[in-house]
Amino acid sequence: MIKLGNLTSVMESADGLDLLTDSVLLKVQCISSKTIRIFEPKSQQKASYAINETAHINSYELIETSGHFELISTSYKLIIQKMPLRLRFETNDGIVLSEDDAGLGTIWDSGGVTCYKTLQSGERFFGLGEKTGGLDKAGKQYRNWNTDAYGYTPSTDPLYVSCPFYIGMCHNRFYGLFLNNHSESVFNFGAANNRFSFFQANDGILDYFLIAGPTPANILEEYTALTGRMTLPPLWSLGFQQCRYSYFPSADVIRVAKTFREKKLPADVIYFDIHYMQDYKVFTWHKEHFSDPIEIIRMLKELDFHPVVILDPGVKIEEGYHVYEDGIANDVFVKYPDGELYSGGAWLGWCHFPDFTNPNVRTWWAKYVEHFTSLGIEGFWNDMNEPAVWGHHMPSILLFDQDGTSGTHRDAHNVYGMQMSRATMEGATAGLVGLRPFVLTRATFSGGQRYSAVWTGDNHSNDDHLMLGAKLVTGMGLSGFPFTGNDLGGFTGDAGASLYRRWIAQATFQPLMRGHSMINSKEAEPWSFGEETLEIARNYLGLRYALLPHIYSLFYESTQNGMPPARTLVFEYGTEWKIFSNPFEHQFTLGQHLLVCPVESETKIAKVYLPQGNWYHFLNDTIYEGGREHLIELQNDTIPLYAKAGGIIPMQSIVQSTNELNDGTVRIHIYFGAPGNYTFYEDDGIHIDQTNENHALRKLHLSTNQFKIDRQVGKYNSAYKNLRLYLHGFEHTAAIFNGNAVNICSENFRFMPAISNFDPYEAYPDTSKMIERLHYLEVPYSPNEIIIAFI
Repeated sequence: MIKLGNLTSVMESADGLDLLTDSVLLKVQCISSKTIRIFEPKSQQKASYAINETAHINSYELIETSGHFELISTSYKLIIQKMPLRLRFETNDGIVLSEDDAGLGTIWDSGGVTCYKTLQSGERFFGLGEKTGGLDKAGKQYRNWNTDAYGYTPSTDPLYVSCPFYIGMCHNRFYGLFLNNHSESVFNFGAANNRFSFFQANDGILDYFLIAGPTPANILEEYTALTGRMTLPPLWSLGFQQCRYSYFPSADVIRVAKTFREKKLPADVIYFDIHYMQDYKVFTWHKEHFSDPIEIIRMLKELDFHPVVILDPGVKIEEGYHVYEDGIANDVFVKYPDGELYSGGAWLGWCHFPDFTNPNVRTWWAKYVEHFTSLGIEGFWNDMNEPAVWGHHMPSILLFDQDGTSGTHRDAHNVYGMQMSRATMEGATAGLVGLRPFVLTRATFSGGQRYSAVWTGDNHSNDDHLMLGAKLVTGMGLSGFPFTGNDLGGFTGDAGASLYRRWIAQATFQPLMRGHSMINSKEAEPWSFGEETLEIARNYLGLRYALLPHIYSLFYESTQNGMPPARTLVFEYGTEWKIFSNPFEHQFTLGQHLLVCPVESETKIAKVYLPQGNWYHFLNDTIYEGGREHLIELQNDTIPLYAKAGGIIPMQSIVQSTNELNDGTVRIHIYFGAPGNYTFYEDDGIHIDQTNENHALRKLHLSTNQFKIDRQVGKYNSAYKNLRLYLHGFEHTAAIFNGNAVNICSENFRFMPAISNFDPYEAYPDTSKMIERLHYLEVPYSPNEIIIAFI
């Protein structure tokens, strides 16, 4: 056992401080005015797949007293106690954020390292990515080891994704902690003790970052500056995606696509699951079921659908199989220490596995992906990449390149799926030449947001997973992964109509909206549950497509500061203790201004908590007071939805796919009662903006008596020619635009139309209570400044 020991010297170096004790050497780096890094020098000898940028600054003040040093930045102080060496991370006004346990500190033992932190009174913990349990992780312990968690429950740990980053809150202040170590790790937040929290890395290397707030949004911005941010996805990937294990033969794929169009159900994506391949062999096409892939892709694109194909990492061991033989020739497969190739079981039988931690292997894989793009494929779905070998893990002694630093499966396991996604993204980007690819993965690690979206694996068709799905998505968003979703309706089991209705209502507001179901289960397309559910699905899909200007703008924000589109209430309301209670911990916002309250399938009366402020019922404009609970009566076609006073929500006309042009009018809904701001972003949705100018960026501002749109930044020719401004809660009778009076009109308005095959006033009283008349005004939409004053 090795302990930190006493501090014997402090030396300032080019990259920070060297803290030498009688046992170890630690380094301290000021990464930014908010972020500090504490690490062992040997950590720099290993490839760090999470860190995207490690620039640091030396703008700090160092003060020595008799018992400690103080390293002072503009946002924090690091108190370095000398005997024994202990670290305390504080705000500049002396509020303790994170502090080493006085008696334990950091200990190296049995090949691992554990850092013990004092458990402060009332301390809360959020994040760690894809984790079950409550929103607040206090009192729990979690393990980071990517796992094929088929059949997982609301308490299963670990799942498919590892993210050793959390946000803590104490004394109503927030801080972040990121363990920069992709080996197996454990985080304990006071489980089975009331003295300390701790994090533990099994490879024995200490390397972590501390981030000062003041808000969770500030912390996430700093964290994603370290680990990277997503690039803008193609707009079509934000539409509805339909998947099944599996649609085959190819005629069945076309049948599904045509049915969406015939039934006027907006959608953009259809998946090819493993049955499109010949004997499940990656980068092949089934000779009978998908005999002419170019033709089926052409037919789908004529129907305005984008096909997404599944890719599994295992390569079948079979003489004559071109991918296998090419892999052998190029030495791409994982080996034992004695040089023998590792063989593991998967769908296709015995197979070898590429070493995606080797840059040459990533290039090899990318070339096959690039070939698929030449067929017209723009989307790729990486599965079974924990890596999964029939429910078991690879032997720990297998050797991996780790970008030239070498290691074993113990080191590479958690980043295997991430590096597979990296190779896939690089191949797709090269092949599509200026077009944006879409990559989806099941397994990844911190920083993986740079390469792919994530779905939450093999969930179940039940209420537990309906509710858990919301928390998994917002937990991922809180941890740097903005593009996430879960299988709508549940992957395993058979969803009933009521479950599907509530699930599609919730999924409408998630970043990734994908329906998926398992082989040998009942059909789970929107028309599979009867006419009533079909109408409800059509309404919610229409609402999803109407909201695409809002959703797309939120994705742009993610590329700039890491903020996810779907946000746990911790971001805005973390000091309101009720948000941590069941069922309120499931609630989330789409952006800042639209509150979504998931409910179980049979719920008729829902209890919701509305945070501070005033809130408008999204469907009928009833105003509710925030800071308290409310009981809301529901019908089959609704879940509780609220827009915040001061909210700004841009929308468009309903289209059947993102290929279809809207009607040229942007519909901006504004909600009276508080000031509000919004960033509205447009581009063509498919090309990479090489010049950083081919876009239209507008700042929107709402005050009591005025709505202002700043002059456009960027050279993109907006799709909108007219602005229709919907006025919620306004009592003004006139407005001025460019010095001229503007008529304020009114119209019958419903965000979701009544269900046409039923009497809405009898069967769906909630529908009948939707907005009957709504005030609006309409003016030309131009790239110049737009000011509308209300009088």
